[in-house]
Amino acid sequence: MHSSKQLYTRLSELLGLHDHLQALNLIVGKIAINLKCYTNSEAVIDHTLSLFLELASGYSSGKLLMKLDTVQFIVANHTREHFPFLHESKGSRSRTTFYYTIGWLIFMEDSPVKFKASMEPLLQVFINLEATADSMFRTDNVKNALVGLMRDLRGIAMATNRTYGLLFDRLYPAHMPILLKGISHWADTPDVTTPLLKFMAEFVLNKAQRLTFDSSSPNGILLFREVSKLLVAYGSRILSFPNTTDIYAIKYKGIWIALTVLSRALPGNYVNFGVFELYGDRALADALDIALKMTLSVPLADILAYRKLTKAYYAFLEVLFNSHIVYMLNLDTNTFMHIVGSLESGLKGLDTSISTQAAFAVDNFVAYIF
Repeated sequence: MHSSKQLYTRLSELLGLHDHLQALNLIVGKIAINLKCYTNSEAVIDHTLSLFLELASGYSSGKLLMKLDTVQFIVANHTREHFPFLHESKGSRSRTTFYYTIGWLIFMEDSPVKFKASMEPLLQVFINLEATADSMFRTDNVKNALVGLMRDLRGIAMATNRTYGLLFDRLYPAHMPILLKGISHWADTPDVTTPLLKFMAEFVLNKAQRLTFDSSSPNGILLFREVSKLLVAYGSRILSFPNTTDIYAIKYKGIWIALTVLSRALPGNYVNFGVFELYGDRALADALDIALKMTLSVPLADILAYRKLTKAYYAFLEVLFNSHIVYMLNLDTNTFMHIVGSLESGLKGLDTSISTQAAFAVDNFVAYIF
């Protein structure tokens, strides 16, 4: 900060930097140059984006960043024409960090106008995908556009807090069908399904109570219906695929992310699930059915062998035994006994987070019975 007089005396002598804004501007200028020029170096891009995010995440430093012309340019021109690394498929994971940082900076000012302007390039990708005929949807251009879009949106979604409604209104209902179309056409391609499902897992996560729809709003129910349609479309296809040598990459990874989506949506406190049964809507039942089928398709030994799959499985069971135990008790005896038996395996596990989830599930079950 400007109070560090001794530091800026020396920096002024060496580099002509007289205060903290000039120093920050130099750092951000280097960040912009790296993002423009080091397209082929994934390591440089990753380190640069980590620094950019660290600067943006601090309340004071984030406010200072928004005063700089370079940052204003980045926020207003986050396209691959200005930042070629966004066009590189090998560095596409970096896009999430890039857009997380941009989203953080945009939402710091809580400006709907600035957010709307920043979303225009992403909405244009939606429009292009929506105009693509079904017969042309299995092309590399569509694949790359869809993967990039999902990674970008996940970053934006990660940055939302009380501003979540701005993102929801931009995507629903106009652009949600493209997610269903994407999962339907590319269900056999983890490179597409993984970022798509991970975006949805972030989109339905009610962290810090950011999903606060009006009491008269049906948006929570409508969001869960989109989750249900997406999971049914994915699950029904993934179950039909034959087992391969790399079964984790082809099947299990998608299954644990799908379970995570549902495990986050069910306890989000923005849906009154009784509405579905009252009005004969199959959204909840279909989502639970397909999730259960996916879990039963994986041998218990495999569930316990893959750490991320294990965590997702027991998190899902904890939610089911906590909030949807009647559904569990209506299962056939063999299925129910298999699930309860898997809880025993979870209790014996060395990972305390997993054994705790299994213990909570057993506790809820026993409390209900007695």
